[in-house]
Amino acid sequence: MDPIIVISVLGGLILLVLLMGAPMKPVRFIGQSFVKLLIGALFLFFLNAFGNQFGIHVPINLVTSAISGFLGIPGLFSLVAIQTWVL
Repeated sequence: MDPIIVISVLGGLILLVLLMGAPMKPVRFIGQSFVKLLIGALFLFFLNAFGNQFGIHVPINLVTSAISGFLGIPGLFSLVAIQTWVL
């Protein structure tokens, strides 16, 4: 495909979004969810770094990051309890 056509189509789409406005609620929700996932992964990283001395290790994946990110510190403690007593 010709680069001129691609650039003009992208420019037209950007102009259309600027004129009509993007729906802000879905964009804000996706952005906040992504930030919470990153914060959850950061929580788990520090838990694994400091909990290694006590034999605590919770794997960092999408599910555990979502739990610790959306629920916060209580979610992190529940993951530790599940890892310790259930598994």
